[in-house]
Amino acid sequence: QAQLVESGGGLVQAGGSLRLSCAASGSIFGIAAMGWYRQAPGKQRELVASISRGITNYADSMKDRFTISRDNAKNTVYLQMNSLRPEDTAVYYCYAYILPWGDSWGQGTQVTVSS
Repeated sequence: QAQLVESGGGLVQAGGSLRLSCAASGSIFGIAAMGWYRQAPGKQRELVASISRGITNYADSMKDRFTISRDNAKNTVYLQMNSLRPEDTAVYYCYAYILPWGDSWGQGTQVTVSS
């Protein structure tokens, strides 16, 4: 089995920054893709950003403020979030497609942006 462990969430004022980290561990043959999703109260989970083979993809509302990066040697993905807004408040989930297990999710980390 493999696990994803997130860190870096917290409370920040509007306009501030946070950096999320997610490390994969366990029995890993390879990681095809990694990314971040978020879910706000009463809303569906949505894609924030993903990275696969160096190619990044962002939700339109976040691509100018958030940056996803990956350290393959550490099996870790990062999300640098700048210019945070109250509407960015959500639980952020790490995602990875881990070989041979398939889709894997972290437990989620809360990000709260105060106005």
